[in-house]
Amino acid sequence: MDTIREVTAECLCIGDELLIGQVLNTNAAWIGQELGLAGIRTVLGRVVGDDQATIVDALRTTRTDIVLLTGGLGPTKDDVTKRALCEFFGTRLVRNPEAEARVVGLFSRLGRDPGRIQPADLAQAMLPESCTVLPNLLGTASGMWFEKDGRVFASLPGVPYEMQAIMHGSVLPRLQGMFRPPAIVHRTIRTTGMGETPLAERLSDWESGLEGEGIRLAYLPSPGQVRLRLSSYAGKDAAFTRNRVDRQVEALYRLIPELIFGEGRTELEEVVGGLLRESGQTLSLAESCTGGFLSHLITSVPGSSAYYIGGVVSYANAVKMAELGIPRDMLELNGVVSGPVAEQMAMGVRTALKSDWAVSTTGIAGPDGGTPDKPVGTVWIAVAGPDGVVSERGVFMGTRDLVISRAATAALNMLRKQLISAPRTKG
Repeated sequence: MDTIREVTAECLCIGDELLIGQVLNTNAAWIGQELGLAGIRTVLGRVVGDDQATIVDALRTTRTDIVLLTGGLGPTKDDVTKRALCEFFGTRLVRNPEAEARVVGLFSRLGRDPGRIQPADLAQAMLPESCTVLPNLLGTASGMWFEKDGRVFASLPGVPYEMQAIMHGSVLPRLQGMFRPPAIVHRTIRTTGMGETPLAERLSDWESGLEGEGIRLAYLPSPGQVRLRLSSYAGKDAAFTRNRVDRQVEALYRLIPELIFGEGRTELEEVVGGLLRESGQTLSLAESCTGGFLSHLITSVPGSSAYYIGGVVSYANAVKMAELGIPRDMLELNGVVSGPVAEQMAMGVRTALKSDWAVSTTGIAGPDGGTPDKPVGTVWIAVAGPDGVVSERGVFMGTRDLVISRAATAALNMLRKQLISAPRTKG
């Protein structure tokens, strides 16, 4: 095709395990992202069960240029995708010698005697006669490519790493050779410190000008964060389209610099870790209401041992007094959930572990324990550093898990801001 035009795709994911929530459908998200990078717009995603009639009906109602199916290609009786494809395309299953050789070779590499391979495994070489076989070098289920009325149907294994390998090795190169989609550019800005509604109000005037630039804005909230995705779908020139999106991102950085902590898949704990690593400084934690969750986030970053010393989960008052040096009268006078206690927790763990920085959390995660003055969700966070200690109070809504998650995000962001404003030399 010589003309650049919008190319649309549907992701049809097959499997009862997806419908009942037993398995998370990560394939659709991955496929949507990869197609977007190739300039192909995913406009529909559906999940259907392991039922031949339902799969055939779904295929008959597709309207997109490309239909990508995942799942239902295994060797057991509940895997019916190949039979459904045969019915839809009016073909039959036949033995494919190349596919059978790959199955035998795979088991041989695993040390299996070729003569003892199960008939069900060899049946993986039975494929629709009219398809183009897409080799699977990592498993027994071959991919299949069909074309009908100028549209493409590709069926792929449900195992994520097998599907991804076939997509990269066969499907995406074929699609790019067959279609000439316009440039699609996405850029996702990650923010924290302001909820979706007030953030939208603050950006209202800027957002109004995006339509004239051919850019769409999506607000994607998650606990304690809001992602802002800027997308342009109609560009004929990739560089021009990206420059147009980049200019609006630069304007966004000028509008809300204090709220932006990163882009794309960058996590807040990665940003904090990068700042500590660059400055050659260390961190310790004193957690009460977050119960170690903040430590989990910090240590989820590869290489965190370069800056994270350790922490104290001081859930009980006795631990706060014995390990963090908090006087009993401070607890009795101010209460456990208070600014002075949070500050003393941070200073105490910083002193005990001899770190440059320390963060503490103390609060009421719920669902019980709240009072009129300190409702459920009240959390005090403190950050102690070379120049002293600061604390902030937050009230976080939601379930116990959400309160913990939002408090941890707020603690990381508070540390991030302190690190940015502080000198980058070891204290």
